[in-house]
Amino acid sequence: MDLKSSKSRLVSLLTELVQGEGSRPSRLPEVKFMRTTRHIPRAPIAYEPGIFIVAQGRKTGYWGAKKIVFDPSNYLVVSAPVPFECETEGNPEKPLLAVKIGVTPAAVTELLMQMEQLQPANGSQPEIMEATALDDALSGAAIRLLESLRSDDDVRILGPQIVREIIYHVLRGKLGRNLRALAAPDSHFGQISRILNRLHTDYARDYDIATLARDAGMSIAAFHTRFKAITSSPPLQYLKNIRLHKARMLMVNEGINASGAALKVGYESASQFSREFKRLFGNSPAAEAAGLRNLFVQV
Repeated sequence: MDLKSSKSRLVSLLTELVQGEGSRPSRLPEVKFMRTTRHIPRAPIAYEPGIFIVAQGRKTGYWGAKKIVFDPSNYLVVSAPVPFECETEGNPEKPLLAVKIGVTPAAVTELLMQMEQLQPANGSQPEIMEATALDDALSGAAIRLLESLRSDDDVRILGPQIVREIIYHVLRGKLGRNLRALAAPDSHFGQISRILNRLHTDYARDYDIATLARDAGMSIAAFHTRFKAITSSPPLQYLKNIRLHKARMLMVNEGINASGAALKVGYESASQFSREFKRLFGNSPAAEAAGLRNLFVQV
């Protein structure tokens, strides 16, 4: 199947599988769908590690000074939790349709232990977020993954192996170095990535730079410099953004009010939370949550 036919097949399968707006679950916990019939202007968002394949529409990420386009010709690889800004292009006639395959360090390590030939890194540093051209091998594997998701038996028996194959194809490709960094805990990227995952999962805890630097095995100055080089954000600003994103999704998905969400993500002052929330998202917590509940879940 040529790439044009593959793109058409991806659109057909996602049209069959996905209803509603926003991020939608699939029969596999590590696979999620993304769909929207709207143009969503540039706005803050947060992604967890994964491979994002767009069948229709376009997403443009703005991360630091970088502009990253992922669309039917280019897939995205995210190798650590990252808050950034994103514009999403979809409409009722041609909604944005995409699939996300979650990636864990364990999955990457298991594959690397069996691989003898790897794409050389050529001295380039890993990136948290990067896009590159979608090829026939990855497109074909994505089609077979979506086909398996139509049946309980197929997805149970075939789905995990196809997910593994997709990660393998990415490891063999141009962006393989980014996923390989997940399995290199002693590298500078690996040390910072470990801290990012901790902040992402234990975001309500009190942190200080000295403790984070010590846990990363770096001096405070080196930790701050490398953290900002990898994430385009100072450590405490990164943590604040993660807390605000988590609070937004708690309000949308669980119906928690602003004060409750503020406490859950580690804020002691509800007024400070509201100020910082409005500064990041442009709306009060209540207005933002109500708007998202009426329209879509984060995409």
